[in-house]
Amino acid sequence: MTTSSLEQIERAVHTANTWLAELDEIMAWENRPRSWRLLRATLHALRDWLNINEAVQLGAQLPMLVRGLYYEGWRPTTTPVKERKLRDFCARIEKAFENDPPDDVEDHVARVFRFLSRHVSKGELDEVRSALPADIRKLWERQS
Repeated sequence: MTTSSLEQIERAVHTANTWLAELDEIMAWENRPRSWRLLRATLHALRDWLNINEAVQLGAQLPMLVRGLYYEGWRPTTTPVKERKLRDFCARIEKAFENDPPDDVEDHVARVFRFLSRHVSKGELDEVRSALPADIRKLWERQS
């Protein structure tokens, strides 16, 4: 492995840690594993609610390790999911927290969406939001 490859890996780890620290602060949790789980569950639900092309375009904007998390277990032939309601979206997030359920899943998702808004281009976010059902799209606009 070349030095530049190692530097890329170190940079990817640093970026992932920076993202987690920022999300953890937004959530006021001081629990990076929980923040990682929330990011993972929300990204997976979002990915599965988008058509294949839009899901790939969003994935291209994520940093390397987060992109790997995003694509983990993806089966493109099953997307977008048929049940595309907010309650179904939130149920996906809740499933990741069976042992420590969140108090307000919609608020948690809205915070992750705001976090993503800081890191993904406005043009891509506009496309993602327009591809989502209205009830989920509203979470992008929620302020806490």
